[in-house]
Amino acid sequence: MNSSARNTARLLGAGARALLVLTVLCGVLYPLAVTGVAQGLFPHQANGSEVKEAGKVVGSSLIGQRYDLPLKKGQETPAPDLKWFQPRPSNGLGSNSVNTRYNLILSGATNRAGDNEELIQWVKDAKAAVVKDNSTPGYRVPASAVPPDAVTSSGSGLDPDISPAYARLQVHRVAERNHLPVQRVEKLVEDHTQQRVLGFVGEPRVNVLALNVALRELVG
Repeated sequence: MNSSARNTARLLGAGARALLVLTVLCGVLYPLAVTGVAQGLFPHQANGSEVKEAGKVVGSSLIGQRYDLPLKKGQETPAPDLKWFQPRPSNGLGSNSVNTRYNLILSGATNRAGDNEELIQWVKDAKAAVVKDNSTPGYRVPASAVPPDAVTSSGSGLDPDISPAYARLQVHRVAERNHLPVQRVEKLVEDHTQQRVLGFVGEPRVNVLALNVALRELVG
C-alpha cells in the first residue's frame, strides 16, 4: 500500500472514530444528562407545563386555547362561548394562513404593518365585537376601555396570557353568564394576575387557562 492510500485510510479511520465518539457524547450522553437534570429539578416545565383538572390534563400553561361553542352547520368558525374568559384573537385577525386558530403545527401572525388598511379594519371590527360581547344589561363597555391585546393576535399566535385590563373587561359578562357576583369574579381575576418577573421583566398578565379552570371550580 502506497503512502497516499495509507494516509487516506488513516484519515477515514480518524473520521470514523471521531464520528463514533461525538455521536455517543452529543447524541446519547448529553441528551440523557440534560433530560435527567430537567426531570430532577424542573419536572413540571420539562413535561410541557401541563395544567390538570380533576386529575386530567386540560392543556398547557404555555399554549393558548379557544373557548368556543360547537360549530354549527354553515359556520366556518365557531362563536365564542361567552361563559368563559376569552383569550387573545388567534386567527390573525383575518386570513392568516400560518396559524389559523391556535394551530400548534405552525405559529405566526399577520405580519401586516400598523398602517395596513385591511388590518385597521380588522381591528375596528374586533373592537366592536369585544364591546358588544362584553356589555351586559347593567354594564356597557366603553370603547376606550378595550386594550390592544383584546383586538390583536400575538406575534406567535399562541400567547396563553391576556392583560389584567382585558380580563377585568370580561368580568361583568362572565359573572352574568355564570350567575355569580361581580365582586367574586373580580377577586378571581385579581388572584390569578401574575406580576412582572423579578419585578421588572415583562408585563402583568393573566393566564386564561388557569383562570377558566378556577372559574369552573367556582361554578361547581
